[in-house]
Parts: sequence; structure tokens; C-alpha cells
Amino acid sequence: MTSHLYRLRRLVLAIPLATSLQATAAVTTATIVSSSLSPECLEYKVVGICYWLFCTPYGCRVKTSAKVRHFVPDAVVSSYANTGENPWTEMASFSPVSSVAAGGNDPGDSATQANTTISARFKNTDVIGHPGGYAFSQFASGSGYVCKGAGTAYMPYLLSNYDYLAWRYGIPEAVYPEALIPGKREVGGTLSGDLWGNVYPRSGFLHQPDDYKAAAVMAQRAGDVVTRSGQIHVYQSLLAQAEDGYWPAGELLEGNATTGKWQELTPTLSQSCAAFPNRAHTSRTPWAPMPVRCVDPTASASVKASPS
Repeated sequence: MTSHLYRLRRLVLAIPLATSLQATAAVTTATIVSSSLSPECLEYKVVGICYWLFCTPYGCRVKTSAKVRHFVPDAVVSSYANTGENPWTEMASFSPVSSVAAGGNDPGDSATQANTTISARFKNTDVIGHPGGYAFSQFASGSGYVCKGAGTAYMPYLLSNYDYLAWRYGIPEAVYPEALIPGKREVGGTLSGDLWGNVYPRSGFLHQPDDYKAAAVMAQRAGDVVTRSGQIHVYQSLLAQAEDGYWPAGELLEGNATTGKWQELTPTLSQSCAAFPNRAHTSRTPWAPMPVRCVDPTASASVKASPS
């Protein structure tokens, strides 16, 4: 039998919330791999039946197969203040301090961070291919057919250190309608009383006093970029091509759990996932280092039976 799959993207996010606690907020590859083995975040479901028409010179017949969907880990997203201090320790060397990407911190500390103000927070954000593909496949196969992901392990999809014009200056998205019109593309909302921040401009600065929420919005921005093609950023798109019987994940959309969810990695490995704004974290203090993982939620797989 030949399997044809439909999967959704899933991202992992690391957020050290206080600069002084970054050492204790470190995340290792082993931790990230183990974090993918969550039945609740997998959300494996049979969602339908596929019909396949097979024709030969001797006639035609119809076969059926199950259609399933589940989350697939595609990438790790790290949101952190100090350049060169990615909490994923093995990947920290990917984003060193340079002449165009200074030390970072809250607020920005040099002329290369043009938007520096006393009330703005700055975060570097890295999107790197998830290392747990094989372990996840073995884990998910216990439920049935397994969908492939779009990410390649350890592949950098966005390193804000190298996307400095867009990430540190907001060029050109600072003048986009989404950035200028209140209520468009926001994580949370003013009327609901849980506004975390705006998605546009997709840069590293945000006026948000809560460090956790600021880091989460930066991660959402990075996920927004890499799950779309043709963006004016220095990045690689994290998209897969659809095939017969395989429907890959689409664009990540804030507040929509059907397009992506996040899972806490440290200091406590959570077995549940949620979309931002995550109300369970709205009152958490900024001292808690809270790396989390993002998931794009509907991966489906259908199996095409071979003609006998």
C-alpha cells in the first residue's frame, strides 16, 4: 500500500523571559526531541474516508482508505533579548553579534537598533528546523499512518540577526496598512482585554511591558513570515507542496488554533498546547523563563491502495 499524507506544520518556541535567567532557561536538543512525544499535542484523529478509482484494461474499481490528521513538528522558534544567546544551546552560534546586529537587550542598546525607546522591548528570533523528526515519526506511527513535515532538522529558516533591515528597522512593513490600522492582525484584542501586541510590523520591537507576552508576539511574527512565501525578509519559507492524498499546513494565523499552537518547553515541559493569547499565561510573572513550542494543527493522511 502507498501512503499519501496530509499534515500540518508545528513549531517549537524557546522564550527566556529574564536576561539574568537565560542560563537556567537553556534548552537542549534532547529536551526538544522529547517534547515532540506529546499525545495531546499530536491530536491524532480520523477525519474521513478517501475514495480511489483504479482503472485497468480489464475495468475499474473503487477502493477506500482512512483520512487522518495530526500535528507535525517542523521547527524550533527561539525568542530572546541578547544577540548570540539563543536558549537552544547547540544553535546559539548561528546568530553571533555583528556590526549590524548589536547586543540587543531591553530596550535596544545601540544606534543599529533605530527604534530604541524606553518603553519598547527588543527580541531576536530564530526559526530552525526541528531535530525530532525521526523520534516523532516512531511515536506517531503507533496511532496509524504518519504525515511528513515541511521542516528539515537544524535548517535555519529565519535568523533575525541577518534580517536586520526588517527586524531592527521595520523596513518596509512599518508603513503597511496592517501596521497602521488599529485592530488589524493583532495577538489578542483591545475589546477583549487581552491585547498582547500587533503582528505588523514584523520586526523585533514591541511596546509591551510583559516580557512573556512580548517574546510570544515576536515568535508569532517569525512564524507568520516563514509560513508565507514572497515576504520582504531574509528567510526560507517553511512550506510543503501538496500532492495526491497529501494536504500540507497553510499559513500561521494568530489566535487561530486550527493554524498553529504553542507548547511550553521549560522550565516545565507541558503536555498541552494553546494558541496565543494563552490565557493560562496572562498573569505569569516576567521572571519565569517560558520556552514553548508551536504547532500547526491539522495534518491529514490518506492511504492509497495499490491496484492488485
